[in-house]
Amino acid sequence: MAETLKTPIEYFYKWEKEIPNRPFLKQPKGDDWKVWTYAEAGQEARKMATALRDLGLPKGAHIGISSKNCAHWVLADMALTMAGYVSVPFYASLTADQLEEVLRKSDCKALFVGKMDHWDKAREEVADKMEVVIKFPHYEGSPKINIGYDWNRLVDITAPQETSPSPNLEDVWSILFTSGTTGSPKGVMHTHKNAALIIANESKYNNLHVHDVPVGEGRFFSFLPLNHIAERAAVEIGALQNGGAISFAESLETFGKNLRETQPTFFFAVPRIWTKFQLGVLSQMPQEKLDAALSHPEMKGQVQAKIKQTLGLTHSKCNLTGASITPEPVKDWFQSIGIDLREVYGMTENFGGFTLMPKGKNKPNTVGKPLPGTQGKIHPETGEILMKMDWMMKGYYNDPELTAKTLKDGWLHTGDKGIMDDEGYIKIIGRVKDAFKTTKGKFVVPTTIEAHFSGNDNLEQICVAGLGIPQPLGLVCLSEIGQKADKAAITASLQSELERVNQHLAPHEKISTIVIAKEAWSDANKMLTPTLKIRRGAINEKYMEKMSNWHHAEDSVIWE
Repeated sequence: MAETLKTPIEYFYKWEKEIPNRPFLKQPKGDDWKVWTYAEAGQEARKMATALRDLGLPKGAHIGISSKNCAHWVLADMALTMAGYVSVPFYASLTADQLEEVLRKSDCKALFVGKMDHWDKAREEVADKMEVVIKFPHYEGSPKINIGYDWNRLVDITAPQETSPSPNLEDVWSILFTSGTTGSPKGVMHTHKNAALIIANESKYNNLHVHDVPVGEGRFFSFLPLNHIAERAAVEIGALQNGGAISFAESLETFGKNLRETQPTFFFAVPRIWTKFQLGVLSQMPQEKLDAALSHPEMKGQVQAKIKQTLGLTHSKCNLTGASITPEPVKDWFQSIGIDLREVYGMTENFGGFTLMPKGKNKPNTVGKPLPGTQGKIHPETGEILMKMDWMMKGYYNDPELTAKTLKDGWLHTGDKGIMDDEGYIKIIGRVKDAFKTTKGKFVVPTTIEAHFSGNDNLEQICVAGLGIPQPLGLVCLSEIGQKADKAAITASLQSELERVNQHLAPHEKISTIVIAKEAWSDANKMLTPTLKIRRGAINEKYMEKMSNWHHAEDSVIWE
């Protein structure tokens, strides 16, 4: 099989020759879109590949990318592969200290700096320590970068690389850093072979229905961080499989507009995005009115079509949800409007590919079944999910000890706790290390409790905590709907919700108090990861000193 494997860059070479005038990258600016065809993208990436070598960077050097998603991100990534370098992408939201840490851990020799929400002197000083810095062309709304070589200048004065070299399959393709939900970020090494194997599996089984669309007609929308393995595999590599086009979001404010204009044939989002979509629809059409419309056969199709068009999902063949578990009520709601949300479960260490919900066969409270060519099992003593596939990481960069702990006897130890049923569906019940012990000496698994609150439209986020107090607390952030509601009504509603949920919990699990946070959790305040997963450690640290008082308070619902 190794002889037939084709890497992402080899697919690009193929489309560069066969469909040179088809669009590959589409970057919005106001009402206009700048488009790079496959031929144009090839020429620009080839010029940058030459420029990198001309700057004296040795073959195999590790080169970072610090930028939000944009056309130049993908061009830089391709140029690195063409020239024989290892790409090391980072979250654009990293602080100066965090950026310095990952640059040091990855032994980066150079850095691309591009589209940002924030850029300050401290980050600039960190970046300026690199042997080479190259700044992307300026993106409107992004802060100015005052160091480094100018991308356009380098492209203008450099001849394109004429050869189309195929990478050695065993060489490292990219080092991707984990999001740091469980401590210091780890550099996961993936080879060109792993990327090729993921493509081969999709080509054989059409898991994500990439091949339901004719060559050159696939439309992908990129907005989740491209340095995250799921976006990289599903969107960047997904587009390269069938000569598709990748469109980007210009900003948070234009996200909905850009998505509607793209009308992707494939779409991947995290649960919080799906929840925001749902709340956005309900803010325009309350649930009671929507239910009434959907109950009329002659109106149902029109309403569903209108909502899909408004969201931008009229033509999507596959709508994925992942990174964390999507509440069943959210999936049920989207099913009611004709959108089938399919859970995908993976991690950086396995290229994001392990389980997928079979199309049209959603099994509640599970993340689907292992993909063809993969194996999964549950550790008999710890309940940990173990997995095995051909595209597992080569290891953690410069950390053989942690690599050995994670890869044992050919099995990847996920750190997730789960159950596998007789049909092979996997249910995740939390992280092995997420469970905490109350002062009563009882262990509490927060995710199973949090799931009971998932149908509440007033809540956007919940984190169950309680280390060091007798009973757990429910820390919550209100949704846009909840923020607009009357305060007394929210209090009464959550008191009723608390009574309902506690009826289903064991005595040691019962929530003593719901606390409504005054500040929304986000990536900016480091309460969420860049992929919008809760940082339990950060939330515990923020509220730890107040938890005991909240637990002993007379009121069962407290506004911080």
